[in-house]
Amino acid sequence: MLLPFFSDDKLEAGCDEAGRGCLAGPVVAAAVILPRDYKHPVLNDSKQLPRKKRDTLRLEIEKEAICWAVSFVDNHEIDKVNILNASYLAMNRAVDQLKSIPELLLIDGNRYKPHNEIPFECIIKGDGKYYSIAAASILAKTYRDEYMCELAIQHPEYEWQSNMGYPTTAHRDAIKIHGLTDFHRKSFRQLPEQLELFEL
Repeated sequence: MLLPFFSDDKLEAGCDEAGRGCLAGPVVAAAVILPRDYKHPVLNDSKQLPRKKRDTLRLEIEKEAICWAVSFVDNHEIDKVNILNASYLAMNRAVDQLKSIPELLLIDGNRYKPHNEIPFECIIKGDGKYYSIAAASILAKTYRDEYMCELAIQHPEYEWQSNMGYPTTAHRDAIKIHGLTDFHRKSFRQLPEQLELFEL
């Protein structure tokens, strides 16, 4: 069972991101403020749940949350500022969009770069410990997956509808054959070894 809150009395927002390790597409972050009495028997880290369950939970979270927000930082911005800073930027933008100002941020992971005075706690594997972070992980993951499936219609050869832009064998094989799209992160190492491009 996940924990409902970190503090006894502060208005908390859980924050998480999705897509950090991908070769293509945006990094997406979400921020969620849940009611103090919120409980859920299934809600967990999005990586631990099947796709249909995540999609169902997304609708429930959006309905039950006090407020929530999702933010995208695209591949071009990732290439400009690097993926770590892009992840912080996505979380900052999501927090800024919340209709209520949180008094404490619960950040999934061990690092965060704040851009305002809101106190924060970094919690390693927090999406498996606190409801609000788990809820943020669900929103970030489902919104990003939905977007990558839309891109896959334009570029079916990369199989983004199944790999979501992650560096799978099929994705990298498609890069070898077709090259990079405008949605690939040019600052990332797209292929393990450049020599793989040639048959020696």
